[in-house]
Amino acid sequence: MRITLCGSTRFEPLFHDWSAKLALAGHTVYSLSMFGREASDAGKDGKPVISEKDKMVLDLVHLDKIVNSDAIVVINQDGYVGFSTSREIIWARMQGKGVYWHLQNHPTEPYAGDLLGDWS
Repeated sequence: MRITLCGSTRFEPLFHDWSAKLALAGHTVYSLSMFGREASDAGKDGKPVISEKDKMVLDLVHLDKIVNSDAIVVINQDGYVGFSTSREIIWARMQGKGVYWHLQNHPTEPYAGDLLGDWS
């Protein structure tokens, strides 16, 4: 399955972790192109600052990754889902893509761990 990881750049270590887990389970994984911050978030965690134009381009590239995927996995540590991630979830659902959750908020939500198969 082709899967795009979605979530806040503040969860970079989880992106790397889930990318590796899903790839080892046989999936093609698309992740964020870079872990940058907008100017309004500069200095929070040492990540590079990106311009509004660059953020717009990166957001559009990420939406294209979703179009080319079968599903997304939402990295929602501590239940956090920001504006961009909410938009990506809506976009994925509009495109008929599956939406899986790194942490389930409700038992009926598809759990990303189910994508790991017997190799986890």
